[in-house]
Amino acid sequence: MYRNHTCGEIRMENSGSEVLLAGWVQRVRNLGGMTFIDLRDRYGLTQLVVDDQSSEQVKNVASTLGREFVVQARGIVRERSSKNPKMATGDVELHISELNVLNAAATPPFTIQDDTDGGDELRMKYRYLDLRREAVRKNLELRARMAHVVRSYLAAENFIETETPVLIGSTPEGARDFVVPSRMNPNQFYALPQSPQLFKQLLMVAGFDRYYQIVKCFRDEDLRADRQPEFTQIDCEMSYVHQEDVLNMFEGLTKNIFKEIKGIDIVDFPRMPFSEAFEKYGNDKPDLRFGMMIHELTDLVKGKEFKIFEDADYIGGICATGCGEYTRKQLDGLTDFIKKPQIGGTGLVYAKVNSDGTIKSSVDKYYSAEDLQKWAEKLDAQPGDLLLIMCGTREKTLPVISSLRLEMGRQCGLLDKEIFKPLWVVDFPLLEWNEETQRFFAMHHPFTSPKPEDIALLETDPGKVRANAYDLVINGVEIGGGSVRIFDSALQAKMFSILGFTKEAAEDQFGFLMNAFKFGAPPHAGIAFGFDRLVSMFAGLDSIRDTIAFPKNNSGRDVMNNAPSPIAQAQLDELYLKLVKPE
Repeated sequence: MYRNHTCGEIRMENSGSEVLLAGWVQRVRNLGGMTFIDLRDRYGLTQLVVDDQSSEQVKNVASTLGREFVVQARGIVRERSSKNPKMATGDVELHISELNVLNAAATPPFTIQDDTDGGDELRMKYRYLDLRREAVRKNLELRARMAHVVRSYLAAENFIETETPVLIGSTPEGARDFVVPSRMNPNQFYALPQSPQLFKQLLMVAGFDRYYQIVKCFRDEDLRADRQPEFTQIDCEMSYVHQEDVLNMFEGLTKNIFKEIKGIDIVDFPRMPFSEAFEKYGNDKPDLRFGMMIHELTDLVKGKEFKIFEDADYIGGICATGCGEYTRKQLDGLTDFIKKPQIGGTGLVYAKVNSDGTIKSSVDKYYSAEDLQKWAEKLDAQPGDLLLIMCGTREKTLPVISSLRLEMGRQCGLLDKEIFKPLWVVDFPLLEWNEETQRFFAMHHPFTSPKPEDIALLETDPGKVRANAYDLVINGVEIGGGSVRIFDSALQAKMFSILGFTKEAAEDQFGFLMNAFKFGAPPHAGIAFGFDRLVSMFAGLDSIRDTIAFPKNNSGRDVMNNAPSPIAQAQLDELYLKLVKPE
């Protein structure tokens, strides 16, 4: 055998025992009469010792070792004279009696340790080396544990894990598909699934009343910290359920994950309508770890000849507790922040509540002390607080204030990664109007059911229809989302019509689902969790990349195996494809 123990399990109780280890050389320290070798494997690190009592074979081999050599070491476990409390194995060391090089290694391009000197692109190019680092490996181990907890919980609740196809037909709604040409069907294409949505609904028609799958999904869209071209979902569907049944089931799953992985009891999962989330927090994924809610000031501040406010449809603000001492430079920095292109703000009005209760603002020319006092009362401000106010259209201004709120939360140290505040956002709009195309799009997807009490509005005012949809949000991150599905063929046909599908187009894209519904579709609903996002939250990371074994970079490329890449002309010919040069 190559080893009978791992490098992370040797303890004082092993003292005097002969142990056989194998792993990678973390580092070698030659102190003249003694050589210390740190040997590492997936489980930890053990210090090996070569001294005057070691054999010539051991001394000779030790003198040749470099970083990341794969070696096998046999020796006796002894108590260390200088213990290292930072190491799990820091009380002992292995005095080597036999040392063999199993594989020599080239010098790695960066150090394989937590404080590595490798930049992101270099680490992604040599990802197999990066995965040897404890910090990255622990994220993958966490991911595996969480997947096990998910499977155990859902299996106990009678969910059936079922695989769905990866090569499917392309659908026109949602994000862009990745498409795959078919050699056997010239000029026709598969798509990689953005989700298993249609198939899990068909499984409900088939009588699999509780389905789940930890599944890869694919979307050809622009990347960011919490988005990759391929990602993993905990995908679930249930039959004979209402919205509240789904929320209760997956509250239970979420609580179980927190309890099993972090030892935390999460109690409250408040429900918040989309309209309230947007008005109070400026987005549909509120971060409840801190207050600083948005208050509308439109009626309160108009009529004072301040043209910027007079011309605005909406004026709103937040109160930053304890920030009344912000300097002009800091306030200018906040203005620069909201003017970033990705934020989209145009300007910022501020008012400081002094320690004596007086208020100093950037618009004192237009507003009296009494006016400003009313602002402070509306925003629940106290001495020492800072009022930050913006204006514009409601739809554009609220998201800008939301971004500023989160930035102030960051500056004030309120975004504690060890505090978790979940909630369900419910009652989303069913449809979203697109001015450019002059038609409605599904806010969630075309199979989401409207609220029963709003169905009549589909004929008269579709834009006011609320969806039977729900998102699980934790700390301002959308962790999961789902909906009650349409299971009535007539209502589904109506939905396709509102979305601009002709009967022929709907039949071509979704005919198999509509036909299945004719054979008795049960009421059903489902949800999908972003597994990568959930793992990154548990790991305390801002990016999902280090929770994925082999991720893509910010350009959607795998720099390790150079994908995507050109293919041979012969392959193109087989697929009836012709390259077109980009303009």
